[in-house]
Amino acid sequence: MKNGEGIIRSLDSPISEGLDQIRNIAIFAALTAIGAKVYIPHEPVPFTLQTLFVVLSGASLGWRNGTMSMLLYLALGAAGLPVFAGPEVGLPVFFGTTAGYLFGFVVSAAVVGSMIRFSRSLLLTTFVMLTGFLIIFACGTFYLNQVFIHNWQLSLTQGFFIFSVWDLVKLGAAVAAYRIWQSTSRVTPS
Repeated sequence: MKNGEGIIRSLDSPISEGLDQIRNIAIFAALTAIGAKVYIPHEPVPFTLQTLFVVLSGASLGWRNGTMSMLLYLALGAAGLPVFAGPEVGLPVFFGTTAGYLFGFVVSAAVVGSMIRFSRSLLLTTFVMLTGFLIIFACGTFYLNQVFIHNWQLSLTQGFFIFSVWDLVKLGAAVAAYRIWQSTSRVTPS
C-alpha cells in the first residue's frame, strides 16, 4: 500500500506544480489588468501601473510563464474583457496608440525572465528591470511614430520621455517587490 501511495504522490507533485504555475500566470495577468485601471488619462498614451507588473511577471515567473502571463492578458483583452486602460475594449485596442506598448509587454516579460536568472545583486536586478521598461517604451514609441505621429522627436517626447520620472518610481517599486518576492517565494521561475 505504501508503494502505491508513493506513486500517487509522485504523480500528484507535477500536477500540483502545473496548477501553481497556471495560478501564477493568471495572477500576473490579473495584476496587469488591475494596473491598467490605475491610470492617469494622457494623450496619446495614458500613465498606468501596467509596466510594473509586466517586469515583475518576467522576473518572478521566468521567461516562459511571464510571457504566457502577458499573452493571457492580451487574449483577455482581445476577447473583449475590460482589461485595458480607460474604456477601450476588444480588438480595436490592438490598432490604437497603445498597441506597440501592449506587444512590448510580451517581449519585455520574456527578456526580463531570461536575464533575471543571472542576477543576484541589486544592481543587476535593477539593470534587468530597467531593460524591461526600455523594451516596452521602445516598442510603443516605434509603433506610435510609425502609425500615428510620423515625427521621431514628437514621438519620443510624447511616447517615451514623458514617462521617465513615473517609470523610475515604478522601477524602484518593481525591484523592491521582486527582492521581497525572491526572499519569501518558493516559486521557481520557468
